[in-house]
This record gives sequence, C-alpha cells and structure tokens, in this order.
Amino acid sequence: MSATPPLYGGIEAGGTKWVCAVADAQGRLLATGVIPTTTPQATIAGAVRFFQEHRTLTAIGVGSFGPVDLRTGSPTYGHITATPKPGWAHTDVVSPLRSALQVPVGLDTDVNAAALGEWRRGAGRGLETLAYMTVGTGIGVGAVVNGRLMHGLLHPEFGHVRIPHDRSRDAFAGSCPFHGDCLEGLASGEAMRRRWGQRAEDLDDPAVWELEAEYLAHAVMNLTYTLSPERIVIGGGVAKHAGLMARLRARAFDLAAGYPATSALTDPAAMDEYVVSPSLGDHSGIAGAIELGMRRLASPDQ
Repeated sequence: MSATPPLYGGIEAGGTKWVCAVADAQGRLLATGVIPTTTPQATIAGAVRFFQEHRTLTAIGVGSFGPVDLRTGSPTYGHITATPKPGWAHTDVVSPLRSALQVPVGLDTDVNAAALGEWRRGAGRGLETLAYMTVGTGIGVGAVVNGRLMHGLLHPEFGHVRIPHDRSRDAFAGSCPFHGDCLEGLASGEAMRRRWGQRAEDLDDPAVWELEAEYLAHAVMNLTYTLSPERIVIGGGVAKHAGLMARLRARAFDLAAGYPATSALTDPAAMDEYVVSPSLGDHSGIAGAIELGMRRLASPDQ
C-alpha cells in the first residue's frame, strides 16, 4: 500500500482577513478559504474549522501581520505582540493552532512569507538573495538570503527607515504614530489617504504618483545598498497602480547614478528585471506560508 502524499496548510493572516489554503508537496493549492479577521478567538477558531473540514495535514505555516515574536526560546514565541490592531495585541497564534490540529506550526511575518513564496516559486527562483517590499496600508520588507529568511534583533522593520523629505514639495508631516515621516509615514496607503483625502486607488493625479515613486525609489536604493539583493519584488495594493512601477524604476535608476557598475543600475532595461512585480500575484503570501509549514516540519518541537 502506498503512503498517503503529505499535505500542508498555510495561513496568510492579515488585518482584515485570514486566507487559508491546503497544498500538496509541490505547493499546488487544493483548497482555499477566507476567514474575516474579527476577534482572535473567533478568527483562529474559523481557521481551525477550515482545516478540520478538509484533509489531514502534515504541518501548517502562518505568515502574520505583526509585529510577532519569532524567537523560539522566548516565552512569548508565536505571539503577535504590540500591534495597533484592536484586540490583537499579545495574541498567541501558534499554540491554539498547534493544539487544535496536532501538527507543527511555522510562523513568520506576512511580508517574510511573501518573500519566501516569491523566492521559492515566483520571481526569485534560482536566486540566492531576494527582497520583497509590500506597499499597502503599511509598508514592510522581507528578505531571503542564501535560502534563509532574514531575522536578527527582530524581524526587519524596513517601513520605518528614514528617507529624504522635501517639505517644500510635500508639507505632509507623515502618518506614522512613532516616527512621523519615515518611509511608511510618507508612502503607505494610509499616508496617501491622509495626505490627499482619498484612498490610493481613487487617486489619478500624475503629481501624486510622481511623489509616491520618489519615496519608493529611495526605498529601493536603500535596500540595494544595504542588503544587495539580486532582485527586489514590490507588491501590495498601492504598487498595483498603473504606471507606478515604471516611474519608480526610472527614478531609482537616476538615484543610482551608475554606482555600482552593475547592469541593474547602469542599464534601464536591466532595471526592469531588477525591480519587479510579484510573479505569484496575490498568492505570494499564501505560497510562502505553505513553505513555512514545510520548513517547520523539520523542527516540529519549536
């Protein structure tokens, strides 16, 4: 009798919805479902029901909004920590899932999961280093270096880096409650809504998107000069605006000023291959969450 092929679960745990999926060992999605993000108890219970109604799983991975505690020796490992999401601060995500489903549960940030998904099955296949920046309500960055997700003191919080802010061009003080005019405070969807009084998807003025491209181009160059990724993937709702990526690439090319002398920064055509949209579209996060589950299977006690 042949063994039953292993199946894996994935959760893209967002602030408005949890996307749940079951996949085979090749990452092919076999079932998906959406759970509204309400209270922690109701949302986690909904995810548990989804997986219980489908197949027996080998492991589950979760890419979660954060910040999250990823230190495996920490007493609060697996918890969403000081999030501004009402009712979700200090929520244990891993233990309830592991207890209810009796499988290993891997956890990382939502943007790290998206980076892993693109590296494994999307725009980063065959590369050793990849950075993924999401530009939506907030801004975050995940990175894969030599096949490993980047962690350190914390997970990366690139949305809070400082970038040039010409107040004569943009008098907006910034939307970040901690730093005001950090990258997220100037270029996130929430910053755009507060500055212009409309959602990003409703804004058509070219000057709006020239300014957005300016800020994101500086972010791209900061990533380039600090992490030196072989490719930068930019996803999220704001990044879907028609024409933004072309403006961003052009401005980043100007900012690079030919340094260093690598084709991505000296050839405009190569820049088109260096800064790209997600190959997996809206599925980067769930693909990475499933990969987190596969990776956790190797160390199920964490």
